[in-house]
Amino acid sequence: MNDLAEFLEWRGLERPTLFGLSFGGVLALEFAARFPQRINALAIQGVGCRYERGLVQRVASLVLSGYPLPPNSPFVNQFFNLLFGGRPPRPMFEFVTRQCWQTDQSVMAHRLRLLERLDLTDRLAAVETPTLALCGDRDLLVSENSLDGLRRGLPRATVESLNGCGHLAFVTHAQRVADRFAAFLDGLDG
Repeated sequence: MNDLAEFLEWRGLERPTLFGLSFGGVLALEFAARFPQRINALAIQGVGCRYERGLVQRVASLVLSGYPLPPNSPFVNQFFNLLFGGRPPRPMFEFVTRQCWQTDQSVMAHRLRLLERLDLTDRLAAVETPTLALCGDRDLLVSENSLDGLRRGLPRATVESLNGCGHLAFVTHAQRVADRFAAFLDGLDG
């Protein structure tokens, strides 16, 4: 969090709007809770107030932390279909898996361990800025309970569900997410 605060200061950004997707959304939400006066607004997608471990999350954690995987493993790539919320077009699937495999397996495992400890429930009230939280209705990583926690805990939030979208809505439905973020920003000016 201090790195982001330092970056904003270095760039002379007094109160920017933060956008965060998935793990980046968790970081943006955490930053907004720790430094509520440093940002103007917050827009996140694919984030809940806490991490809830289901079967898929347990298997992913076990595999990533305990077994060395070959780069671009076809077996593991099948799990990415769960993140899409359905079967995406082949070029999109290949693009996402290629991007994911550019991240070292140990980094993925470390991020997953960080998320397993995630529970922002007690800090959400500190987020003082207008917030838009989007989540796909087919997102297997963000539960309805976790979204309800955002609704209850963020004093100035709009929490919306994206029909037909999974966790990777920012990829599969990029224009829809971008349009919703843009409308949110336009609403701040009025």
